[in-house]
Amino acid sequence: MNARLDALPGRDLPGGLRIVEARTRRSRGKGLARMDTMPSHLGLELAPCRSVHTFGMRFALDLIWLDAEGAVVRVDERVPPRRFRTCWRARSVIETLGGASGPFLAEDDRGDPERDER
Repeated sequence: MNARLDALPGRDLPGGLRIVEARTRRSRGKGLARMDTMPSHLGLELAPCRSVHTFGMRFALDLIWLDAEGAVVRVDERVPPRRFRTCWRARSVIETLGGASGPFLAEDDRGDPERDER
């Protein structure tokens, strides 16, 4: 993996997926900028977070926006470098490699229709 991401706390999900958590100002500020790529089984959760930018990125990202209860409120797929995205309903975002968000949505049970209706 990457030393920057290895140093962050995280949680393992079924299917070999892992979400690392950037919860400090410093870790959120570094994010994924200037990395050449990231493994498709890894996601970076930024919290609290309602806006992200992809300036300094070298690859596209999928953005999984979550509300305060952890339910998915929106997914932005394949956001290219040098872009800015905001989701006012979100309280955090999980960044994955562009095109890799599907397993995170299925395995983490986020986006369950019953949860979204509450």
